[in-house]
Amino acid sequence: MIDYKKRIVDSILQDRLEAKGAVLIREPKWCSKTTTAVQKVASVLKMDNPETKEQNLDMARLNPLRLLKGNVPRLIDEWQLAPSLWDARRMGQFILTSSAVPPDTSGMTHSGTGRFSWLMMRPMSLYESGESTGEVSLKELFSEGYAVDGEGRLDMDGLAFLVCRGGWPLSVDLRRKAALQQTFDYYDAVVEFDINRADGVNKNPECVRRIMRSLARNQGTQAASTVIADDIMANEAGKVNEDTVHSYDLIPLSFIRPKCKSSSASV
Repeated sequence: MIDYKKRIVDSILQDRLEAKGAVLIREPKWCSKTTTAVQKVASVLKMDNPETKEQNLDMARLNPLRLLKGNVPRLIDEWQLAPSLWDARRMGQFILTSSAVPPDTSGMTHSGTGRFSWLMMRPMSLYESGESTGEVSLKELFSEGYAVDGEGRLDMDGLAFLVCRGGWPLSVDLRRKAALQQTFDYYDAVVEFDINRADGVNKNPECVRRIMRSLARNQGTQAASTVIADDIMANEAGKVNEDTVHSYDLIPLSFIRPKCKSSSASV
C-alpha cells in the first residue's frame, strides 16, 4: 500500500467540515480527491462500486436517506450518479466527491447555498510531493520584513522533468519514464473520451488536439476564439474555425472566456 502524502488541503477540508458539515470536493480528474477524503471519514459509500451500483441507484430513487446512514463524517463517492442525494438533507458531516462529468441538475430543488461548502482540489505542489523544501513561503512574501532565503536542490533538467510530469499523485513515486507516460495517457483519455462525457456531445479528437496545442501556445494571454482559430491556421496542418473553437468549450482551460456566441459548429 502506498503511504498517503499529506496535502495542504487536508487542514482546509477539516476546517470546512467543522464550519459547514457538508463539503463538496471538486477537482481535475486524478488528483486523488477520494484518497484525501478517506483520511477524514468514518464511513464510505462508493456509488460506482460494480457489485452494488444498481442497488445503490435503486435505493437513491426509493429512499435516498438510507444511503446517508453511517458513521460520520461519511464519504459519498461519485454522488453525481444519484443527484437525488443532493436534496436528501440529513444532519451530520458528509463529504461528496464526483468525477469530471457534471450531474444532471434538472431534478434538483436546492442550490446548496447554506448547506454545502465547495472545495477545489488541485494536483500536488512540489512541496506536497517532497520535491521542494518549502523554505520560501508565498504567504510570508507579503509580510513586512520577511527574509527570502532558501536553497534549491533541483537542476534545470530536474525542473524540466517536473514541469512535464505534473503533480498527479500517482505519478510522484514512479520512475521518470513511467511518470511521463501518465501525462501522455491522461491527455489521450481527455481527448478521446472524457471531453465528450462532460456535455454528451461527440467531438473530433484531432480538432480537440489542435485547439489544445493552440491554448498551450497562448497560455496566460487574453486570446479570444478568433485568435485561437488564426493561430491554428498558422501553425497546424489543418484548420479549425472560430465557431468550432467556441463550441468545443476548451477556452476556459487556459483562463480565456470569450463572449458567448450562438452558432453551429463546423470543422
